[in-house]
Amino acid sequence: MQDVAREAGVSPQTVSRVTNGSKSVRDETRVRVEEAMDKLGYRPNYAARALKYGRFNDIGVVVFSLYDYGDSRILDGIVAAAVDEGYAVTVRTMGVGKERSLQAAVERMAQLPVDGIIVVLQQDVPDFDTFVPPKEMPVVLVCEGASTNCPTVDADQYGCSTSIVDYLLEQGHSTVHHIAGPMQSRAARSRLQGWSDQLDRHGIVAPQVLIGDWGADSGYRAGFELAHDPECTAVYAANDQMAYGAILGLKDGGRRVPEDVSIVGVDDSLRGIVPKLDLTTMRMRFDIIGHEAFTMIRKQCEGENVPVNVKTVIPGELIERGSVARYPR
Repeated sequence: MQDVAREAGVSPQTVSRVTNGSKSVRDETRVRVEEAMDKLGYRPNYAARALKYGRFNDIGVVVFSLYDYGDSRILDGIVAAAVDEGYAVTVRTMGVGKERSLQAAVERMAQLPVDGIIVVLQQDVPDFDTFVPPKEMPVVLVCEGASTNCPTVDADQYGCSTSIVDYLLEQGHSTVHHIAGPMQSRAARSRLQGWSDQLDRHGIVAPQVLIGDWGADSGYRAGFELAHDPECTAVYAANDQMAYGAILGLKDGGRRVPEDVSIVGVDDSLRGIVPKLDLTTMRMRFDIIGHEAFTMIRKQCEGENVPVNVKTVIPGELIERGSVARYPR
């Protein structure tokens, strides 16, 4: 730091302010110091900084899978928010078997140099209700349901279903069939419950639900089965992959979309992947969820209080395309 100060013609305290991102340094001075750093090959020692200030400016993120669309988009939102605030992000997956518990995943991450932990918890774990964060290690959960020990945030899984049911009934359909996600998914169960409850509020007996696995093939099988049900005129699939598969299954079963059957998906994950995408969907704002999760953990790391036992929900956005038509046509 002394070498950089001499090269830039400033004090060591000014170099320290630049490396710490202080806004009190004039732009021309900051540029001069950064050029001196580049010339001399200087890098701040983050281990020493952590010892001095008691913080790493690093957030740990635990996810079930980096391949899941929702998890990866939430992670992207966390990273974008972290970069804006000068934080780094360390990522780990949940692991398998008996280690796949919330307590084990958090304790493993807490062994790394992180200031706080975000867990993207889209599947069941056996210890959700009994989990207690490690001492002096703040934890935020991205999950369905509220925790008594951690702040939580998630998409409005239940509300997206009630909105889709209302939307399809307003198009003149007498009921709405549902292709649900796998029951080990907390989001899938909440979407299923919202669908069932909203039909009940309208005085409609819910049709038999079909269970998929989030994949397009399971949606195809469900769509092909529903094609042979003459009472089926509207389908709500719990994600876009199953919805797209269901469209192909319905067509192979002799039904037209949307002329005979309207269909709505969730998440808007096929945008830019499927050409001429015509699927009406409920877009989930995963980027906002990630940003909100980071804000919660940053506040705790910086000594602010964030309420627990309260779930923050981020509403979806209905994207109307061409897979829904008024009934009857």
